[in-house]
Amino acid sequence: MEYPYTKVDLDEWNRGKLFKCYIDHMRIVMSLTVDIDVTGLLKFSRDNHLKFYPTMIWTVSKVINAHDEFKYGWDDSGDLIKWDFISPSYADFHKEDENFTKFVTAYSDDLFEFHSWFMRDREIYKDHRGFVENQPPNSFDVSCLPWVTYRHFDVHVFDEGKFLAPVITWGKYEMDGGKYRMPVTMNIHHAVADGFHLSRFFMEVQELIDSFA
Repeated sequence: MEYPYTKVDLDEWNRGKLFKCYIDHMRIVMSLTVDIDVTGLLKFSRDNHLKFYPTMIWTVSKVINAHDEFKYGWDDSGDLIKWDFISPSYADFHKEDENFTKFVTAYSDDLFEFHSWFMRDREIYKDHRGFVENQPPNSFDVSCLPWVTYRHFDVHVFDEGKFLAPVITWGKYEMDGGKYRMPVTMNIHHAVADGFHLSRFFMEVQELIDSFA
């Protein structure tokens, strides 16, 4: 299967010099946690008989796919590329043995279609444990910690410092001031994004959730 992308010409890219500086001299990953009001999303999920987990996965996926800075990666030759779209690679936890399955559901711009694909894939891999093999390369990482409400969470990717895809995590939502708030974290390489892009992600996730109301 083909996963469409565009090769990036660093000399033509307006971020090319910044990218090279970070990749060549200073490989930094930024992490930010923001409390998101998910009241509207919880109500929308209940009213439409949707599960909250895939609905939230779709929400962050839609914002991520709206911006180029979250879609960079490397091809097999080590050249910088920008995927046309990226899909969530998420963990499905199994309470019965405290293990998980890690796999990708293809991104769709339609929430209900994505939710259907999520439920299908979860059924297909329900007896699998660990990482499903041969998953698409155009993906970003998603996981959640539904047992705790945290103030900070960080993920360290121990490669050579060239992992460019976002890593998204969220925790337990709790009632606060009449609204359900949930900590959401993004980790992203500074070579492809700055604090502005990181902040915009959270603002647009909140705006998208608010639009469900």
